Amino acid sequence: MAAQSVLCGLIGDGIDGSFSPALHEAEGHAQGMNYVYRLLDLERLHGAAATVEGIIDLARQWGFDGLNVTHPYKQQVMAYLDELSPDAARLEAVNTVVFTGGRAVGHNTDWTGFGSSLGRELPSASLDRVVQIGAGGAGVAVAYSALTRGAGHLTVTDVDLDRAEHCRDTMRKLFPGSVVDAVPASEIAGPLAEASGLINATPIGMVGFPGTPVPVELLRPDLWVADVVYRPIETPLIRAARALGAPTLGGAGMNVFQAADAFQLFTGVTPDFERMYAHVLTLVEQQSLRAA
Repeated sequence: MAAQSVLCGLIGDGIDGSFSPALHEAEGHAQGMNYVYRLLDLERLHGAAATVEGIIDLARQWGFDGLNVTHPYKQQVMAYLDELSPDAARLEAVNTVVFTGGRAVGHNTDWTGFGSSLGRELPSASLDRVVQIGAGGAGVAVAYSALTRGAGHLTVTDVDLDRAEHCRDTMRKLFPGSVVDAVPASEIAGPLAEASGLINATPIGMVGFPGTPVPVELLRPDLWVADVVYRPIETPLIRAARALGAPTLGGAGMNVFQAADAFQLFTGVTPDFERMYAHVLTLVEQQSLRAA
């Protein structure tokens, strides 16, 4: 039998450093596929391909099986799709597009990626009271994931209070049985003192965004800490929490699980998560060595 051929890509701006091509192609090849994954950086493309609408149309014509979508197009892309999965519609954000039967269908694997990672690494973490820093695209997906897993009280904060309040209002409608509130970033100490867990859904701690999203003095050994950032694998926030003996969850798992879920949507084949996870750790290590 001929090997399955798969053509996918990533839409975004400034995505040269993305691990997605290496991660997807390596798993595809390990599964015996002819798997090609291309970066479609709209800042570098020209003509019709330089717009989200244009790249979606061209991807249909060129026979793409799917596309991932990253910042800043997760909301914009929805206008050019034929259908949304229920979760993507609720979140008002798409990070995965599947082309099937001439139709473009939008999905969101960010929320499943975080939930799977949390369940794998911190299976006994209390979700009674959770504080989340960041209410952007990733933040909304993480909030949805935490509440789906049973968070009883979620407090959201963001440097943009309007954004935190929009996230709060959206989650209240979707999860009427949970308590969801929003507070200014300057008032996070109070809710954090009563919290069982802290989630960072901002870029703070990533390469180019130094620091921690909250003062490390607010961390405690009994407060589990999760971060969506995976470059570096151990952010300053995770390092500080771990030094206190607190349970921690880095962003690598979320990144790999969301990629694995997208891979399955593109191909219909279940990927080997452990193999993909080991690969992304290798990629991060190689990048760190090059930067040293």
